[in-house]
Formats: sequence, C-alpha cells, structure tokens
Amino acid sequence: MKFSPDQIRELSAQFEGQHPRQILQWAADQFMPRLAISTAFGPEGLVILDIAMRKVTPRIPVFTIDTGFLFPETQELITKIEKDYGITVERLHPDLTPEQQAAQYGPELYRREPDKCCHLRKVLPLQKKLPQLDAMITGLRRTQSATRANAAVLQLQQTPDGYRYLKINPLVGWSKEEVWWYIVSHQLHYNPLHDRGYASIGCTPDCCTRPVQPGEDERAGRWAGTDKKECGLHTFAANI
Repeated sequence: MKFSPDQIRELSAQFEGQHPRQILQWAADQFMPRLAISTAFGPEGLVILDIAMRKVTPRIPVFTIDTGFLFPETQELITKIEKDYGITVERLHPDLTPEQQAAQYGPELYRREPDKCCHLRKVLPLQKKLPQLDAMITGLRRTQSATRANAAVLQLQQTPDGYRYLKINPLVGWSKEEVWWYIVSHQLHYNPLHDRGYASIGCTPDCCTRPVQPGEDERAGRWAGTDKKECGLHTFAANI
C-alpha cells in the first residue's frame, strides 16, 4: 500500500463532498491495474459503473460474487450491463455448489446458520480475489443502514490474515434519492425487483431477501427476523 493510514484519513476527509467522478479518477490514476469495482448490481453499483465507464475509463475491471443463489433478474441485469458497456464481468464463485454445500453442511444452511453461509459463499471468494488488488471500489452508502452510518470515502482495511487493501466508497455521502435520480435521468437499466418493493437484493431464499415495508430502512429486507445486518463483505476486514 503506497499510502499510510494517516494519509488515507487525510485524503478521505478531502474527498468528502466531491463528485464520485473525481474520486474514481483518483483511484484509477493511483491504483490501476490493481483496482477493481466490486458490485452486486444494486442501484449504487449501477451509478458507479456508469460514471466509471463513461467518464473515467472503461478499463477498470468489474467483478461480482455469484453465490449460486442469485435472482434470475440479477443475472439478466448483469448480461445487459456487459452489453451496454462492452465489458465482461468477472464472476467469483464459492468452492462448493449449493448442492455440495447442502451435502456437507445440511440443507438450508442459510436458514440455520446464515453467517456461516455468507462466509462460505461471499467472504471466502472475496478473500481469494483480494491479493490481486490494492484497492476495491464499492457502492456502500451511510444512509443504507445504521451499521454503515460511519463509513468513510476511503477505508484502509486489513484482512484476518494480514492483507491490506483500500476500500473506496465514492457514493458514501449520497442519499437514496440522489442515486435513483441518477438512474432515472441517465436511463440506466436496473433490477426490476426494485419495482416490486425489494430495496436491497441479495440471494433468493426468502430468509435472505424480501421486500421492505413502509417505514423500514433500505436493508430491512435482508435476513429479516434475525439480528444479522451484514453479509460480512464489509465487516470481515478491520479498519486501519
């Protein structure tokens, strides 16, 4: 990592309030080719992709984690995005297929031990990818949930095995309304499940993703009825 923790904190403070294009341009200038956009193709990811591909550089690699439980609508959206921007999205896969996981850990692990399921199907694939990167761009926003309220534009992270990388959150200060204004005004493709009340879209089991109700926060439909708030992708590594 070319920047010290103090330098990262100083840069992060300087980037507060700046347009995502400026943050993405800085990231491309500093970290290419060891930089990638990580996205599950939610609204924020779609905005970041559009800004990055059309206004910064289409050479920033893009990856997603295909858990084996993605909605068909999500898979179709990925295909549209690849066609729109002329890119190939790298799909990270867990070591075990859903069938192999059921055979090894029992059926419906996502209901019985959701943290373990997320670790196997999301966190471990990301951990295998990270040594190829110095920096990773995400769509995290502060107003998505209480667990993300203190997120910074730049976050220096260290994995449990000691690997350090920079997490870059260009939309961290945006509201949901700003994100959707960009999508609508730029006529971007988006997941049709959003029109059916799904504010945050993860895996297909109803215990993992459901529509949100009036007055609930954006991520209330994830692991509803449990204390679980995050899949682990944004929490398994420690802030430095």
